[in-house]
Amino acid sequence: MNPIEALSERAGVARVATLRRAGVTEHALRLAVRSGQVVSVRRGWVALCNADAMLVTAARRGVVLTCVTLAARKGLWVLDSTEPHVAAPPHSGHAAVSRGVIHWDVPKFPRVPDSCEDTLENALILVARCQSYESALATWESALRKNLVDPGMLERAPLPPAARRLLADARPFADAGTESIFRTRLSWLNTPITPQVWILGHRVDFLIGERLVVQIDGGHHVGAQRTSDIAHDALLKLNGYHVIRISYEQLMNQWAVVQATILAAIGQRLHLSA
Repeated sequence: MNPIEALSERAGVARVATLRRAGVTEHALRLAVRSGQVVSVRRGWVALCNADAMLVTAARRGVVLTCVTLAARKGLWVLDSTEPHVAAPPHSGHAAVSRGVIHWDVPKFPRVPDSCEDTLENALILVARCQSYESALATWESALRKNLVDPGMLERAPLPPAARRLLADARPFADAGTESIFRTRLSWLNTPITPQVWILGHRVDFLIGERLVVQIDGGHHVGAQRTSDIAHDALLKLNGYHVIRISYEQLMNQWAVVQATILAAIGQRLHLSA
């Protein structure tokens, strides 16, 4: 088998032993390395010259990408993935990273030895213990919303307490992680908070009680989207709703002000029908 094709089928990075089992001869591999199309990553591992840099680094360090790093690579909402998070077996002396976080753990779901990426299930379990409850919940809910994990399979797995709690609490309805965080921070409130409600032809992020609408603006609320939002806000107000619109910055860094505003609205009974 052609070593380029064999590596392409394996995300561009693989063990030499795996390629040999797939039919790649030692001679063909040596020629590919000599031509520069394939590079040696570390003893027993090779990669395509243009392979994913994160996968190549993981193979070189003897680790797998996991936790928030893998979640972000899968398109899930994460609060911060600037530092790489990797996993290695306990007492794995060869694993090393120059920056980031190493999770020394025994995975609940077996890891494929040829993969430089963890399973998403293992990554979510690590997110549960690594991140704050609200940010971890947002990531879990993002995975459920995208149908990337099976809740039933997770339920049957021997989850640690933090992951078990997240599985019980997670709901697949939030449209973004910011909505998960908002709902979590107000979970103590003895007033119905309903996410993703269709009102007057548009979906709103939250309806508190019967009449208080809360909208959380992300970076896409500009241009035509912003114009549409303003028009819908006006329509809501004309029909007896009260609208509170908050930004990502306010949610994450000015929560006390946001919470006080919402409580003031509820105190004035603006969440109730006249």
